[in-house]
Amino acid sequence: MALNVFITGASGFIGGSISRALAADHAVLAMSRSASSDEKIRANNATPVRCDLTNVSAEHLSGCDTVIHVAAHVSPWGSKQEYWESNVVGTEKLLLAAQQAGVTRFVHISTEAVAWHGQHMRNIDESEPYAEKTPYLYASTKREAEKRVLAANGQGGLRVVVIRPRWVWGVGDQALIPEIIGMVERGEFIWLDHGKYKTSTVHIANLVHAVKLAMDKIPSGECYFVTDGEQSTYREFLTAVLGAYHVELPDKSLPGWLARSAAFVIEGVWRMLGIKKQPPMTRHAIALMACEGTLNDAKARRELGYRPVITVAAGIKQLVESSSPS
Repeated sequence: MALNVFITGASGFIGGSISRALAADHAVLAMSRSASSDEKIRANNATPVRCDLTNVSAEHLSGCDTVIHVAAHVSPWGSKQEYWESNVVGTEKLLLAAQQAGVTRFVHISTEAVAWHGQHMRNIDESEPYAEKTPYLYASTKREAEKRVLAANGQGGLRVVVIRPRWVWGVGDQALIPEIIGMVERGEFIWLDHGKYKTSTVHIANLVHAVKLAMDKIPSGECYFVTDGEQSTYREFLTAVLGAYHVELPDKSLPGWLARSAAFVIEGVWRMLGIKKQPPMTRHAIALMACEGTLNDAKARRELGYRPVITVAAGIKQLVESSSPS
């Protein structure tokens, strides 16, 4: 059944990939904040709608039956107000607009970080409780946004479903690969605890597949972890990904506890001095690499019929091919 879909974050890696995939079978409108975003959205066969999360209204969603909410403040650095306004207030405004526009399906892209306060997460499933206290602004505001999404389920005929990916990767990534390559080139990259901790990942094609399933089945008021169905250490995964771009990662390593302490001090100095530029180390980025983060996606497999459509090895091969001279 063809749907009329409104998507946020469609000029980015995740939202753009979802938009491009859906445009083959559905009419896709996409939130756009600028002329440059318009171009990216049109390139993905979607129609730009000029608005943002501060002013989105029912008029912008007119005629749509489905909303896919991807946009968020994901930077490792920023003020509490920046995170709150984008991730929480923006989500609230989008929910209200969706209800007023008569939208019936709302797919929210969340994160495993809603359950994270800096601890190891080993094979956790959706029964893992929210981290009610966390030092990470991204985690705390995404948690509050997710709570509001779930609370809106059933209001005005709206059915919501939450997808929680971890470490999204693949061709077209605008964050992970460029950032790490830049760190290597600047001589800033260093392993924490030799990169020994395990992590779950999800290739962008697998995440898009999960979103399609959720949009079709819309199991009302449910949350789902989605993964590649494989686990690896940070060292194994990043070495393979960066190797596809002919980038060799150095061997140097720091103890995780030392890096965490340093990041805490550096962030404190940056905030005390009111420095807007991102510091060389942030608590969120350091803690992420100094913790195990593995997820159990059995619920998505059981209730959505989710199965990865691409393996990690095949995803790495795609990266190699994309980086090779044509």
